[in-house]
Amino acid sequence: MELKEALLKRRSVRKFTDEAVSDEYIDELLHAAMSGPSACNKTPWEFYVIKNSEKLAAVKKASRFSRFNSPLAIVVCGNLSRALPMQLAEYWIQDCSAATENILLRATDLGLGAVWCGAHPQARVVKKIREVLDLPEKHVPLGIIHIGHPAESPEPRDQYDEKRVHFVE
Repeated sequence: MELKEALLKRRSVRKFTDEAVSDEYIDELLHAAMSGPSACNKTPWEFYVIKNSEKLAAVKKASRFSRFNSPLAIVVCGNLSRALPMQLAEYWIQDCSAATENILLRATDLGLGAVWCGAHPQARVVKKIREVLDLPEKHVPLGIIHIGHPAESPEPRDQYDEKRVHFVE
């Protein structure tokens, strides 16, 4: 699949089949994630791959916006011990967001469906995910990505809006 096609075809998929995502595909998704850019190459990310149905159910319950029946979830976390110092520390959010987008695009490329559900900065959701996954204090869950074989096929779309483009010359 060409990049432009993947960009336009990438849509939030919220309905999945019961078919498991292969370990080979999971590896592909994680390689894509870690190919993303990060400020000063600090790579302040950690990925929690969840296939266990009980843990998936608990993660889904942690956020009312994340209740999808996917066979796989990846929780993308910022590792604050790898973040930049002082006022630059919050760049972990951008770094982990880039990694998340790479997962979404690679999932599309592999014919999988995925949906990104936010966690940070919702303190209650972050706390519950931390408890469910027994995360170290320095690992902050940015989001949950539900992934699986799609049971729906949203139409590709181009959301370009020229009114939001401002040329500064």
